[in-house]
Amino acid sequence: MSYCVNPVCPKPENPANALTCLACGAKLLLRDRYRMEQMLGQGGFGATFLGRDEALPGQPYCVVKQLRPTSTAPHVLKMARDLFRREAKTLGKIGSHPQIPRLLDYFEATTEFYLVQEYISGLTLQQEVKQSGPFSEQGVKQFLSECLPILQYIHSQEVIHRDIKPANLIRREQDRRLVLIDFGAVKDQVNPEAASLSDQTALTSYAIGTPGYAPPEQMAMRPVYASDIYALGVTCLFLLTAKTPKDMNYNPATGETMWREHVHVSDHFAEVLSKMLEVSVRHRYQSADEVLRALELEPYLDSLAQGMINTAVSPPNGSLAFSRSLARDDTPSEGGSLSRTAQMAKAIRERRAKMEPAASRLSGGRLAVSRSISGPLTTGQPSSAGKKGHTPPRKLTAEDVLTYYTKGRRDFGAQDLSNLNLQGANLESAIFHDAKLLKVNLQGACLSETNFSQANLNQANLRDAILTKAYLNHSDLQGADLRGADLSGAYLTNANLRGANLCGAILTGAKVTDEQLAVAKTNWMTVRPDGKRGIFK
Repeated sequence: MSYCVNPVCPKPENPANALTCLACGAKLLLRDRYRMEQMLGQGGFGATFLGRDEALPGQPYCVVKQLRPTSTAPHVLKMARDLFRREAKTLGKIGSHPQIPRLLDYFEATTEFYLVQEYISGLTLQQEVKQSGPFSEQGVKQFLSECLPILQYIHSQEVIHRDIKPANLIRREQDRRLVLIDFGAVKDQVNPEAASLSDQTALTSYAIGTPGYAPPEQMAMRPVYASDIYALGVTCLFLLTAKTPKDMNYNPATGETMWREHVHVSDHFAEVLSKMLEVSVRHRYQSADEVLRALELEPYLDSLAQGMINTAVSPPNGSLAFSRSLARDDTPSEGGSLSRTAQMAKAIRERRAKMEPAASRLSGGRLAVSRSISGPLTTGQPSSAGKKGHTPPRKLTAEDVLTYYTKGRRDFGAQDLSNLNLQGANLESAIFHDAKLLKVNLQGACLSETNFSQANLNQANLRDAILTKAYLNHSDLQGADLRGADLSGAYLTNANLRGANLCGAILTGAKVTDEQLAVAKTNWMTVRPDGKRGIFK
């Protein structure tokens, strides 16, 4: 079917190969290449269509967004055109991220403006919750571990999304990764001196965001990066409860959503959500990085607090002095904020205040020897001179990885995990983006839907591993042993397979080219993407 994009067309549905609309006479091929098949949605600013690009082989799907200024006054069209071009430039810049749709084209036709973007096949989180029900606490933490890095990226590009909500997050069918969609055509303010109030409203009213998900400062047309943090927090509430903001009461005095009665999560995660949902920007997390740090600390608070309670008589090398400094260092850094150590100590003391008093754990008036303190990425050990200083980073052990995974951590991005023995481990849906995994032993491991994008897997042992629907985009698998591995549906686009041993591997439905496989080792037992067996030459 061909769908007419004329907003006043009385009957937009047309035969599949028609060139002009039978009802209104409008051209059906935009820019002589894009044919719309159906409308995906519409609002006061325009509409979004599912189309096909007939100029490319296979006529791939694309998403076409149409902006319709409500006024045709010349100065309004000029402002709309300027903002449209600025937004297209922004989308072109941020579309290089693998979890943001690429901008494919943009153009103007008569008084309407069009953006053409990559089509993402999959269910939105709104549809997913409707089909399968609410997420568990762990499921929402996993969601945050994947979504927050996307926010880090777009904010680093000086872009505010302004409309984060379940309907704008799609779980991509091919690799199960979350994709953030719908940055809109225009999301900027219009200079009030350049247009009348009515014209200004016509261009900007839809850029406010979705009521209930957008925080007060955004509704007042003053969005900041923390505005996206608030919307992400509201999205977490929906995932936990299947309730939209309008389904929850709010405090009329403060404007806060009364969500705690609907949510059953751990105390620490409730505190994280509460800070994400602060009505006051000043008291909210200011960046995605701050939320990630808070979530990374959570699995270790109990053990850290217990270690602080059991502070001992001074062991050798001044470690008691270090423990006390960790517990008491509230001195602001030069920038005026608490140091990382002080932040950790503050969190420990808050957790300790909820625990049974230390006196009940003491015996005979003496304290036990202090336990060593360790976090996810640091040793927590003082220098040999006993000086109060930095906690040097340490490489994670195989036991660390398995322990953190069991406790709910999934993101091991950018970590050096080379040479670790993780044979037979279950690391399904983990994230190893940009990680170093040289010579790692993952033989027989369950790595289904795991993200290895841009990871270095040189000479890794992945023999008989389960890598179904694994995301290996731009990964380096040179010399890796993948004999007997199940790579069904894996995404291997741009992966380096030079010298990789794929004898007996299953590649049914995998996204990989013959050119990539020609430099790998294959045999008659290798199952090709088309399901047939054979050697690639």
